[in-house]
Amino acid sequence: MLTRRSLIVGATLASTALPGRAAAPFAKKPGPAFYRFRLGEFEVTALYDGIWNRPLDEKFVRNVPFPDVQKALTDNFLPTDKLSLPFTAILVNTGKKLVLIDTGTGGQMSPTAGSLVDNLAAAGIKPSQIDAIAISHFHPDHINGLRTKDGKLVFTNAEIFVSKPEWKYWMEDNSATSVPESAKGVFLNANRVFKDLDKRVTRFSPGVEIVTGVISIPAFGHTPGHVAYVLASGNHSMLVLCDTTNHPWLFVRNPDWQPIFDMDGPQAVTFRRELLDRASADKMLVQGYHFPFPATGHIAKTNTGYEYVPVQWLPTL
Repeated sequence: MLTRRSLIVGATLASTALPGRAAAPFAKKPGPAFYRFRLGEFEVTALYDGIWNRPLDEKFVRNVPFPDVQKALTDNFLPTDKLSLPFTAILVNTGKKLVLIDTGTGGQMSPTAGSLVDNLAAAGIKPSQIDAIAISHFHPDHINGLRTKDGKLVFTNAEIFVSKPEWKYWMEDNSATSVPESAKGVFLNANRVFKDLDKRVTRFSPGVEIVTGVISIPAFGHTPGHVAYVLASGNHSMLVLCDTTNHPWLFVRNPDWQPIFDMDGPQAVTFRRELLDRASADKMLVQGYHFPFPATGHIAKTNTGYEYVPVQWLPTL
């Protein structure tokens, strides 16, 4: 009978029987991580920025008991004391413009994140070549990459697009004393990042096409002005969910769960279900900012929620 023990013992005996040979040194860091594919006439590149291993406790999901969250993690072979959240930005080459959707952490959040610019270089693109940046919302992991750690602008030639309600909430309506305590860090960081950038920023009403083939979609609740984006080229389309849903095996499968990241939980649930319904009904390609790299796949509807189905890795265009 084949058991786990017999497998381990067999592997150990096999390894001791091999002749000695020099061991290869440990690489100690990952290689370049980008994934490029075609969407109609567009070329799309997923750019990995790293990962954040966030500690978990009973506050992470507001409206369900923590044991339910732990079970969902265990059922998917994931640890229950932390959640590994990848960061993946999307670069769209429309043939006329290079459009970057969100900018990563800028190496200012976690020692295991901040590789977007390096991976952009590996993909053959300089930051100065980016024509437009579409921001989904003002959480630090989406905007910090606009500046280096010492405050220098990274994408020196890019026009920056942000939704009007997001800009209004963080940059006009509130002060450090008026935002909720839980959002003060976001407020201070947003004002640091966007300081002196007013002339570079174009504010848009959610629902408009900001660049040909890049259409904004309201997805409020995560933040007051959070937006998703649809990429459309000919008969091909892709829904860039941004933070409409966080970790897929928690919040795609359980769309009514409200993570602590969502400022208005019930509103976020409404938009989450609406966009997941649309993606599943239209069989759209989707991308999720915190999905496992390359963060691209499809959404299938189930009896209780939805299922994220990753794409098969296809390295050729």
